[in-house]
Amino acid sequence: MNASAPLVLGIESSCDETGIGIVRGSELLANAVSSSMDEHVRFGGVIPEIASRAHLEAMIPTLEKALADANVTLDDVDAIAVTSGPGLAGALMVGVAAAKALAFATNKPLYAINHLVAHVGVGVLDGGDLPKNLGALLVSGGHTEILKIDNLTRDVTLLGATIDDAAGEAYDKVARLLGLGYPGGPAIDRAAKDGNPKAIRFPRGLSVPKFMGTAEEPGPHRYDFSFSGLKTAVSRAVEHFDKRGEEVPVADVAASFQEAVVDVITKKAVLACQEQGLTTLLLGGGVAANSRLRELLAARCQSAGIELRIPPFSLCTDNGAMVAALGAQVVMAGIQPSGINFGTDTGQPVTEVSLGA
Repeated sequence: MNASAPLVLGIESSCDETGIGIVRGSELLANAVSSSMDEHVRFGGVIPEIASRAHLEAMIPTLEKALADANVTLDDVDAIAVTSGPGLAGALMVGVAAAKALAFATNKPLYAINHLVAHVGVGVLDGGDLPKNLGALLVSGGHTEILKIDNLTRDVTLLGATIDDAAGEAYDKVARLLGLGYPGGPAIDRAAKDGNPKAIRFPRGLSVPKFMGTAEEPGPHRYDFSFSGLKTAVSRAVEHFDKRGEEVPVADVAASFQEAVVDVITKKAVLACQEQGLTTLLLGGGVAANSRLRELLAARCQSAGIELRIPPFSLCTDNGAMVAALGAQVVMAGIQPSGINFGTDTGQPVTEVSLGA
């Protein structure tokens, strides 16, 4: 094995993307992704059983494409990394079973990798070593978290997280209410461009003093998020227009909803950076594609003197490259392989960057 620049194959299957990535050290060689999103559209959200079956069908073709794109063979690979959690139970099992089979058949070391930390690890592919005093804001259909990264492979702290819906999940539910279809993020982003973000003042969850507290005496949810109340407020607003026989101003509702989401996310992320001494913030997750989130976060980071890093969009959504990237960092840090006896963990905490043997 090349200890300074190992060739690592990464497997991601935590939700509805089957991702296979291949990385040499911090160099991206291949990033093959097969999404089952179209199969979930008529349900308005991801159906775990459908996602799991899609992973089974896509795993081998996606693996073959990644190897071809990278112009390598399995024999060339130094190690295999796989997402062990968090994520959907059945979906995780497909990826982990595939990784274990490959590792056993090829006699390659196997590393069980944390999905959330991998979203941060992908940053090494965009600029080499990650900076010191690094924070991460992860916003997706399943996760909304603020992380503090003291050491990518050994020391990650969860500063704040959603206590109910993830931001992307709230987008999907509100899009359904407004008849905008699935996935909700892009649909609401498009609709909001024609709306007034100040038309309706929707609530900003967990932002009142009893939850926020002060820097000296932090409240119980200073860096946390809640979007379920916002979703309910949108539902009541739509009902209000319907009861009055008025046409729902979809663009205004979409813009006002989006503003409420990105306002609280960006405020809390910047606040966490300022209070925790974090001078760089990395944005990841599928919702990182949202134009208003990027715009407002960039403005607030600039105002606060915080450097904002956003990986290319193809590396923000779930993918195997991020798993391979973190796997390579774990290998180079001298951490022992996980073996093949580990299980999946749907709630794997960020403190477990990789599972021990």
